Amino acid sequence: MRIAVIGAGGVGGYFGARLAAAGHEVTFVARGKHLEAIHRSGLSVHSPLGEFHTSPASAVPSISDLGSADLVLIAVKLWDTEVVAEQLQASEARQAPVLSLQNGVHKDGILRRHVPDDQILGGLCFISAFIEKPGVITHNSSLQKIVLGPYHASQRSISASLVGILLDAGIDAELSADVEKAIWEKFVFLVGLSATTTTIRQPIGVIRSNKRSRQLLYDVMAEAVALAQATGVRLDDDFAGAQLDFCDTLPVGMTSSMHNDLEKGNRLELPWLSAGVVDLAAQQNIAVPRNRTVSDILAPYVLGRPADG
Repeated sequence: MRIAVIGAGGVGGYFGARLAAAGHEVTFVARGKHLEAIHRSGLSVHSPLGEFHTSPASAVPSISDLGSADLVLIAVKLWDTEVVAEQLQASEARQAPVLSLQNGVHKDGILRRHVPDDQILGGLCFISAFIEKPGVITHNSSLQKIVLGPYHASQRSISASLVGILLDAGIDAELSADVEKAIWEKFVFLVGLSATTTTIRQPIGVIRSNKRSRQLLYDVMAEAVALAQATGVRLDDDFAGAQLDFCDTLPVGMTSSMHNDLEKGNRLELPWLSAGVVDLAAQQNIAVPRNRTVSDILAPYVLGRPADG
């Protein structure tokens, strides 16, 4: 397949390199020193599952430089989604199926403003990977999974085919019969983990072992569950409790990418996490006070480390 990967960071870099190593024609959209390194020597991945890399020059600086494609994978930060969708529709890859591996429940709605609905597949991923240095991705554990599925009956065949392609490339992949539900299930956990680790500035082990911060974690997730149910997504009433139990199984030092971004002074994905819960809840006329408080606490950091007022 001809696969365009928009975003060559931890997520896009890892899965794109896996697909390239399996023989697919993968082109990354990258920038800066990362792009230069891929042009010079390809993209390398260090992983407990093995080392692999792409060929040199397997990247372009802009979506407008993409040729036609059989699949587009989107793996950029959420604030870039609108621009990516606009540029994609002006590119030669505009007719390809689109699979976003981004976080959150807003992503596909943003894409639909510019990309035909029948080209957008539902998807999510589970992985911890990051750019170690330009041209090098480090994968932290054996977890590397993509869940995808159709939004419409006409997409069932391509969805099943893509799962087979991912499996053949050594990627743990699953076809979901209700991909919207799967996306919301991850969102509930992600909102809880990001909200608590970022506001408290501590990993999950500290949060779950303290009675009050543990309750905060549960409450933030329970509000996200209530929001999902209000929008018609069939999450169980005790789903937040099940996710809290899941948090007890995580490594004590596990944190969120938003916490890491806060510590580095980077921009935050808050508007699509706890602040996104607040916005969507307002549309449903339901209260989400814990997520609102998280959103208020982190508001000064959304665009990066604030300057002195």
